[in-house]
Amino acid sequence: MTVYFIGAGPGDPELLTLKAARIIGKCPVCLYAGSLVPAEVVACAPADALVMDTAPMTLDDTHGVILEAHAKGQNVARVHSGDPSLYGAIAEQIRRLKGDGIDYQIIPGVPAYAAAAAALGTELTVPEVAQSIVLTRMSMKSTGMPAGETLENFARSGATLAIHLGIRALREIERQLVPFYGADCPVAVIYRVGWPDQMIIRGTLTDVREKVRAAKITRTALILVGPALSDSHGFPDSALYDAAKPHVLRPRVKA
Repeated sequence: MTVYFIGAGPGDPELLTLKAARIIGKCPVCLYAGSLVPAEVVACAPADALVMDTAPMTLDDTHGVILEAHAKGQNVARVHSGDPSLYGAIAEQIRRLKGDGIDYQIIPGVPAYAAAAAALGTELTVPEVAQSIVLTRMSMKSTGMPAGETLENFARSGATLAIHLGIRALREIERQLVPFYGADCPVAVIYRVGWPDQMIIRGTLTDVREKVRAAKITRTALILVGPALSDSHGFPDSALYDAAKPHVLRPRVKA
């Protein structure tokens, strides 16, 4: 018996990987986070499968279902939004599985920041502008952040920031980031990326908060911040395809 932690992607059922769909399609038990994973994503489960929305359940509840499946020798598809390795809350589930001697595997999924960049039609790592992406979140009412993982510390790098769970903290995000990125630094707020009601709001660190308020967005949004989001900066072509810069797969320099 195996528990499969499956990344469902950000919401679009067509972003489910072939491997994920195949495994969901053969598991007799399917547990999915219904508040973040559309029911259409798990529609490929067997017709006679036990399919449960875990949104109203506790960790004890979901583990109890897994234990029952384990006793019957049934595999379990544990479906999470995005990629399970990013804010998937799987570490505590894995701890319990290990304690009970239950095998598990992780099937990666499309993370929200990648789907957001696709929706924006942009690259998050632009030559000589930003070559790093910081995936972070605001603590708000959720688990606190480690002492060194502050927005100010990340902002010092000038990297592109992908901020989760921060839509209610835009004033604080502005306060912490303006000294490093400037008031006119571009910001993109992507609400429910990949869902039918997806919404994109573009602005700057100083005006995006009012735009978000006007749109009445209060949850389920990713915030991208950084100069890489701007269309106005000039940047060089990357060296990868530069005819004057040979590499191991293109050793000859074109005249």
